[in-house]
Amino acid sequence: MLRQLIMICAVAIFAAFPLQAQETEGQEAAPASYPPEENIWHLDLSTGGRVTIQLFPQIAPNHVERIKTLTRQGFYDGLLFHRVIDGFMAQTGDPTATGTGSSDLPDLKAEFNDYPHLRGVVSMARAQEEDSANSQFFIVFYPRFSLDKRYTAFGRVTAGMQYVDAIARGEPPQNPSRILQASIALDNKPPVLPGATATPTERTITIDDLNAPISQ
Repeated sequence: MLRQLIMICAVAIFAAFPLQAQETEGQEAAPASYPPEENIWHLDLSTGGRVTIQLFPQIAPNHVERIKTLTRQGFYDGLLFHRVIDGFMAQTGDPTATGTGSSDLPDLKAEFNDYPHLRGVVSMARAQEEDSANSQFFIVFYPRFSLDKRYTAFGRVTAGMQYVDAIARGEPPQNPSRILQASIALDNKPPVLPGATATPTERTITIDDLNAPISQ
């Protein structure tokens, strides 16, 4: 009975926060020259394929910017899902895979918002201190409204949730799943398939490079 009640509440809240509305608002708020692909995040997982995530800069601009910065640095490539709780969430983003690691960038100030922690929502992990989010994030398997306005939701899975569902469980898992490659859709990186490794990020060639004198 409790499970049915939770599902009814989830459907009601989902109707109040449709994903399409969030996408439209974000695109309308951005400059006309800002391509929507800049806010689409791809995670190629060892569980079988690519997960596509719509980022929400309109409700968590600094967290989205951090995700894009670390992604383009190649920070997430190869990282393990170190804490995965069945019926709850899958957590990653720690280079040490211990739950205590982070990037070298400063911690972020919380951007708590009204977007509910529904299935497929991507939210920033943190320590007890509210302003301690850095690089770790988690993907919700099942609605957890107790996290609302306590953790910063910054995106939601729009495709490939089956690959999230297949992530190995455990704290830590015995045979952990991993991110093979993280990328921003605008950068047009091809998917990395299980069994392969991500290729090093190539430096973008600019007009200045093309116009530079040839070295002797």
